[in-house]
Amino acid sequence: MPISAADAPLLSVRNLAAGYGKVGILGGVDLHVAAGEIVVVLGPNGAGKTTLLRAISGLVPPSGGSVTFAGRDITGAGPRAAVRAGLAHVIEGHRVFTGLSVTDNLLLAGWDLPRADRTARIEAALAQFPEIAAKRNDKGGALSGGQQQMLAVAQGLVSRPRLLMLDEPSAGLSPVLVDRVLTVLADLRREGTAVLLVEQLIEKALAVADRAYALAQGRVVLAEPARAIGLPQRLEAAYMGETVSRPG
Repeated sequence: MPISAADAPLLSVRNLAAGYGKVGILGGVDLHVAAGEIVVVLGPNGAGKTTLLRAISGLVPPSGGSVTFAGRDITGAGPRAAVRAGLAHVIEGHRVFTGLSVTDNLLLAGWDLPRADRTARIEAALAQFPEIAAKRNDKGGALSGGQQQMLAVAQGLVSRPRLLMLDEPSAGLSPVLVDRVLTVLADLRREGTAVLLVEQLIEKALAVADRAYALAQGRVVLAEPARAIGLPQRLEAAYMGETVSRPG
């Protein structure tokens, strides 16, 4: 029976291949994210997680396969087309403009929005992170690493994306700030925003996610509901190339 447009995933990745020059990283990845769903991508270093997000958002041109978002083929269309379609990608390493204020960082994130909409969206993004709202006039370089990460996520929220992709938002954060960021993601899901999350903290990521994919050597080696019994242990086995099966 054909899938209707209403039932189709918000994001559909099919047989996606990508790499850098002659070095192939992804070897045919299948993945989907439904509207209002949090999906986490897990895997060891070098598995291809960052390349996957970059290929979806157009930062890395795919060498094969397809990316469909909201019913539109955006394969290789580039990051601007992805943003306009409603996809925001917060890249690894909380990249903010350290010489600009918090407010100016957010203004740049919404540069193509009408002024009234931009102001409202900046305030809504800051409301998610009171820690940086209190420092809205401080330069990005004066923020702590955790606050810079919050600012990077807030930048992604300014466009009110239908799908927010985050690459290891917990990197360099204290446990308290990690929990704060993950709480925001849960709030976004309740508001209808889908999230595709790359993360190394397995248990924390699974606690907030609906479903999980595991990558190893550029391929999906496991796809399970996040609450599946014994999933953390089977993930570790999958990383090592061991055959895994669901408990009977």
